[in-house]
Amino acid sequence: MKNNNTKPFSKTTIPSDWEEMKLGKIAKVTSGGTPSREKKTFWEGNIPWITTSLIDFNEIDIAEEYITEEGLENSSTKLFPIGTLLMALYGQGVTRGKTAMLNIEATTNQACAAIILDENIVDNRYVFQYLIHKYESIRNLSNTGNQENLNGEIVKSIKLNIPPLPEQRAIAKALSLMDTAINKNNQLIAQKELRKKWLMQNLLTGKKRLKGFIGEWKEMKLGKLFTEIKSVNDGADGHSIMTISSKRGLISQEDKFDRVIAGDSLKKYTQLKRDDFAYNKGNSKTYPMGCIYKLEEFESALVPFVYICFTPTNLVDSKFYKQWFLAYGLDRQLKKIITSGARGDGLLNVNKSDFFNLKTIYPPKEEQIAIAQVLQAADKEIELLKTKTEKLREQKKGMMQVLLTGKKRLKLDIN
Repeated sequence: MKNNNTKPFSKTTIPSDWEEMKLGKIAKVTSGGTPSREKKTFWEGNIPWITTSLIDFNEIDIAEEYITEEGLENSSTKLFPIGTLLMALYGQGVTRGKTAMLNIEATTNQACAAIILDENIVDNRYVFQYLIHKYESIRNLSNTGNQENLNGEIVKSIKLNIPPLPEQRAIAKALSLMDTAINKNNQLIAQKELRKKWLMQNLLTGKKRLKGFIGEWKEMKLGKLFTEIKSVNDGADGHSIMTISSKRGLISQEDKFDRVIAGDSLKKYTQLKRDDFAYNKGNSKTYPMGCIYKLEEFESALVPFVYICFTPTNLVDSKFYKQWFLAYGLDRQLKKIITSGARGDGLLNVNKSDFFNLKTIYPPKEEQIAIAQVLQAADKEIELLKTKTEKLREQKKGMMQVLLTGKKRLKLDIN
């Protein structure tokens, strides 16, 4: 029997008092422009100018660049009111299709679609949440070709299901409360990360000492504290085939590349065991001198033979040196030994002999252990907060799936 309380909407149903509308019917969709960079009088004024780098499912309160009245009058950019929604039109990565809301009057460049909503029909915060929810499907509306982009006509064609205004506001309020909880948790993460950074800068350099430890620290060559690993793949089953990501550390090649890229060279891969270290000589924005990570989550692993790999002796606590390497402990010295000229494989020119002659700090092992425990506790706090953020995001996602489709109706406060 047909349900008289619902009606068709995009392969599903919506409540009978909701409407299906295209964004172009409830909003004016336009874009901005860029004043000439050659005209200095067009820039460094007091009018905010927004680019897609600031669009990230967020509310925008401040700009990175500002233009003048002269720049506004002599370009195709426009001044948009508070409450305007912005959508990123371009980008092969994750940027295209992201949405933001202006909390300030601002201009934009041509890569942003400005969505000025009819407030008699829709609540801008409701539409903001709806567009966030439909992010993936909006990206799929992009033009096909060498570069997938959105444009004004595509944005206008986006379909929304629109409840009565009071219900829109109630839904937007409920989802905004989740955003507030997520943002507060992320602010706490940022505070804890700053504290961890302070601890690393002070405890790993000896500027601050933990209670009960005195005396000068020694300085020793890396080769005295660690032993180079020369063993290669023994051919046994069960070794994880890994690579180093500058931000994520040792991860499986399948996670990073969606496949194992080792090929025939796998026979020459270096074999690591738990607590061994590997130095990836590839430079990155995060680690311009390359990065060193410790194998922690697996008993054994195979890594590219171009990595410099080493195992700790009984003189060191591996957890302490994990933190020291992550804190750029070797960077100043690495910069001095890296020879000029690019290698064919894009790696930094670091000679193994020079590498193991680099000097490291050497606190007594008992102090190494104590410092590592403090830093590990800080890491644990941050990890727990990040897990909480992910749970809150999943909770919000679940709320969106039922509230924005009418599967669950909120009780409205009619007072």
